[in-house]
Amino acid sequence: MSVIVTGSLAFDHIMSFPGYFQEHILPDKVHMLNVSFLVTSLKRQRGGTGGNIAYNCALLGLTPRLVAAAGSDFDEYRAVLNGLGVDTSTVFVDPDDRTASCFITTDKADNQITGFYPGAMQHSGTTPLRELVGPDAEIAIVAPDDPGAMRRYPRECRDLGLPFIYDPGMQLPRLSKEDLLDGIDGARVLIGNDYELALITERTGLDRAALRQRVEILITTLGAQGAEIDAAGETIRIPPAPAREVVDPTGAGDAFRAGLILGLTRGFPLDITGRLAAQAATYAVEQLGTQAHAYTTAEFAARFNDTFPDVPPLAPELVPQGAGAAR
Repeated sequence: MSVIVTGSLAFDHIMSFPGYFQEHILPDKVHMLNVSFLVTSLKRQRGGTGGNIAYNCALLGLTPRLVAAAGSDFDEYRAVLNGLGVDTSTVFVDPDDRTASCFITTDKADNQITGFYPGAMQHSGTTPLRELVGPDAEIAIVAPDDPGAMRRYPRECRDLGLPFIYDPGMQLPRLSKEDLLDGIDGARVLIGNDYELALITERTGLDRAALRQRVEILITTLGAQGAEIDAAGETIRIPPAPAREVVDPTGAGDAFRAGLILGLTRGFPLDITGRLAAQAATYAVEQLGTQAHAYTTAEFAARFNDTFPDVPPLAPELVPQGAGAAR
């Protein structure tokens, strides 16, 4: 069975600022903001929400099919993903443009300022999912991408009867109330961090209780504090997986989503699914860049079992012990 991953492909230019943004921004002068941050490092990395999620899904032993758009500079990136087992045959390549580029500056408090050039991403969603997914598709994720694609994909998933995760994330400013309501409608999972979900409630007029009534599962990621999963009238608190060293938080959310997909597709209970997601996210924060980490499924299982001795152990193949069904 395949996992359909929709989302952006991009090259991330990751920069580190050795101070705190708040020390250089005067609240009473934000109407005429003009700041410059001298960064101490710059690294160009493969990234984009779709690429990151697909990369992490492949590490976890899943079979991701990536639905995205890239530019003429995609060949090396494609080779890396193909080498991991990601199906990139459904990536549209525009020979006349560049792959999207993201410029991320992170301060000492892990606050981030991001600039984004969409490039070839504008072509996302031009081919209907019906022509791309095939009968083996098990679940899809609608991750941040060109807004036009994000408007189409939830409707197409519903038409196909394909369960989907709705993750508007960084594209919230470009999605209308109607877009969000349509994206949420029929989603198996709505996921966002606490700030993003606050924006969703404000934009849609739906409080958290109302959101929970529209989706099967509502997930709030809380960074270093873990996550909360609301489903079937129950709230499950997910503890974080401690990092050996926090290097860069960029990409942790995308890795979390891959762990979530693993748990949902392999029938883990939600408390274990959340822990799988937390462990996947921790690998990402321990490296500079969103695809700089790597592990085998056996290594992941061993670390998971050490981190979470309170739940049944994972097998090296990352399958449930006793084949318990998801709640």
